Order: sequence, then structure tokens, then C-alpha cells
Amino acid sequence: MGVSLTFLGAADTVTGSKYLLRCEGKALMIDCGLFQGYKQLRLRNWAPPPEALRAIDAVVLTHAHLDHSGYLPLLVKNGFQGPIYASPGTRDLCKILLPDSGHLQEEDALFANRHGFSKHRPAEPLYTRQDALDCLPHIKAVQAHVCFQPIPGWRVTLRPAGHILGASSVLVEVAGRRILFSGDLGRPDDSLMNPPEPAPAADTVLIESTYGNRTHPPEDLLAELGPALARLAARGGVAVVPVFAVGRAQALLHAIAQLKAQGAVPHGLPIFLDSPMAVHTTHLFEQHPGEHRLSRDEVHAMTHCATMVNSTDESKALASRHGPMVILSASGMATGGRVLHHLAHHAGNHRNMVILTGYQSPGTRGATFASGARSVRIHGRDVEVNAEIVQLQSASAHADAGQLLAWLRTMPTPPDQVYVVHGEAAASDALRARISHELSLRAIVPEHGATWPC
Repeated sequence: MGVSLTFLGAADTVTGSKYLLRCEGKALMIDCGLFQGYKQLRLRNWAPPPEALRAIDAVVLTHAHLDHSGYLPLLVKNGFQGPIYASPGTRDLCKILLPDSGHLQEEDALFANRHGFSKHRPAEPLYTRQDALDCLPHIKAVQAHVCFQPIPGWRVTLRPAGHILGASSVLVEVAGRRILFSGDLGRPDDSLMNPPEPAPAADTVLIESTYGNRTHPPEDLLAELGPALARLAARGGVAVVPVFAVGRAQALLHAIAQLKAQGAVPHGLPIFLDSPMAVHTTHLFEQHPGEHRLSRDEVHAMTHCATMVNSTDESKALASRHGPMVILSASGMATGGRVLHHLAHHAGNHRNMVILTGYQSPGTRGATFASGARSVRIHGRDVEVNAEIVQLQSASAHADAGQLLAWLRTMPTPPDQVYVVHGEAAASDALRARISHELSLRAIVPEHGATWPC
């Protein structure tokens, strides 16, 4: 019996990563993410788990972003008792992200019930903070380049992938086959993270395609962000910046610290980081010095350029402050969390600004802002949008199309097949075509739920 691969997420979409490898009655899942964005995708999180998920022996995570790890609390809640393997950085981030995710879902359900805008009576969280805490003891840290056996006879090795702290590509060796999962690949020129390591030899490759049809602009983050913040400060406005708590928040803080040091942005411009998850993640950079580019002094500047907001009362108090000021708050696509309250409060004022810091998945509020819509629905009501919308093109932590192809070219020998995943349909198909034409490799964009040989 050969090795098969079932695509239970991040196929034809950029979210919900779940890949199930099966061989001789054993099953290993790579990533265990939440679906985000369009409602029809989010509803998959609530559906009864596929029968295939009931027979998993172990899980390996590429990294901690919720579209790769956020389903773990439900997996354990539904009876999974096996080990979950991850890099030390990913384990530490999961300790922050998963309980926070459960807490935010509880808060959103309470808010919906209090204000009566949910169709469900009562609205329930997908999972709770306690559910997330219950899954954490299953996570076991493994170092990069150290081969381990999550299942007897299955060999797995993690290789640094850039992107965020702890992010890894995953090489699985079983039944004489080598299957490589790229995970989310970082940029070789990222301002925070080290570049991804070259790809090892493999028979089958799964490669992400978030930016599979795009090339990052030559302009850097400082050149984009500086003029926007200078305009904001001059007119005394408030900038609301939806950020991913892991990676994007720290990149923005590092950039703001540099801009203030250069005098491109007023040194006294107040900056607030309103996300306990982002606050805790920022301090992790001090604990994982080998996984990023920043010096000790740069980490210190990043952690001290903003007022760290932890409590709900501190967050609410920001509403009574006048500009100029900058509020960085999760989530990065404005799908939930504290940023929604700031957007509802500030989006209607023409002096203010909404700064989008990267890819906005279709169906999210972030995509609605990016489209130029004059209103956006938040907490059951339509909020007028008069604020200036700024979409940064250079803040992405994902490799672009050319960089993805360059990573594939580092493989010592060509693989038998490449599965193009973790991208919207247009991006995945564009990358598939380039892999086929430029690298002469067999490339396929798999459908959700499909099973293919490895």
C-alpha cells in the first residue's frame, strides 16, 4: 500500500491548512488550521469533523498562525489524544495564540448575545479558552534539523522557513517516499526574519501560493509607512492598524522605531499596541534571538516604541483619547478582536486612517476596506467609512511568486510532483502554470477533500 495525501484545508483557498498523510493504516496530519474569510469557509469549522480526522496518530505543525494551528483545540476536544510536534518557537507562540483565540471567541459570543445581532440564540464560541489550554500539553517541541519519529517508522525533520518565529518546512520520510511541506515561506529580504533554508530533495512537494500571482514592490516598508504616518500626524488624526499579532505587529513596531529614529515620523507620535497576544509575542523575540535578524538593541527599540495595552479597560480608554495617535490591534484582516471596536469608533472621521498591512483574504472586513467600500458591517451595524485607506504593499511576510520559484530551484533533484496549495484560485493556478512552464515540473492545484498519491 502506497502513501496517500488528503487535502482537508488550504486547497483552493488560503486558509484552514490541514494535510493528512496515510500509509499502511497510520495517519499523520501536517497543520491543523482554522478556516477564515468567507462565511461558507468559516462554516467548515463548525461542521462535524471529517471521518479521516478520527484516525490521526500524530500532528506536526509548520507554524503557529491560526490558519495552521487554530483547529487544535477542537481536535483535542473531539477526542484526539496523540502528540503534536512543533518547533520551540511554534510551541511558545501556540501557548499565546490558542488561549487568546478561545478567549476572543468567548468575548465575541458574549458581545453578540448582549447586543442581539447573532442569528443564534444563544451565540456560542467555536471553542473556549479552557479548550485551548487543554490542548497545549499535547504539543512537544523538536529542534530544527533533528530527525524524529512521530509514528514508528515515519521520519520527520523541521527546517527553518522564515515567515514568523518558529516557522518551518516539514520533510516526511515514509515507505521510501519523501514528502516536503513548504509551510508558509518567508521572504529572503524580510526585515525581521532570517531567510528560508534551501529546500531538501523530495519526491512530492506541497508549496504555498499566497502570493503566487504577485511580485512584491521594490519599495520597502519604511518608504511606504513613513509618509502615511507623517500625513496623519500633521492633521491630528487617528490611525487604526489591523495587524496579525504574530509577525506583522512586530514588523510594524520595528519600522516605526526606525522611522522615529530617522526623524521621518514625529518622535512624540503616540503608538499603542492593543493586543495582549501581540504584546506577549513581541517579548518572545528576546527569548528566541537566533530565529530573527534583529540585534539586542533593535529588539529593545521595538519593544519600547509603543505603549503596551493589555486590559480591556485600557483598550476602552483609547476611545476617549484624541489624535494624533496610532493604534495597532489584532486581527490583521479585521475578522474579530479589539480592532473592530477601534474601527467602528474611528473609520467615520475623514482625518483618520485605516492602514492595511498585507494580504486581505476575500470575505474579510479587511478586504472590504481595501475595496474602497464606503461602509463596513461591524457588530451587526453598518459603519460609515470616511477615513483614508492605506494598503501597504511591502509588509507581507510571505514569499512572492518569484521567490517561491527560487525556493523550488534550490532542490538538489527535481520532485515527481508539486501540489500548489494555500492560495486563492487565481494565485494557485498562476503559480502552477509557472512551475510547469519555467521549471518543467508536474504541478497540480488539488481540490478540497481530494486524495492524491505521493
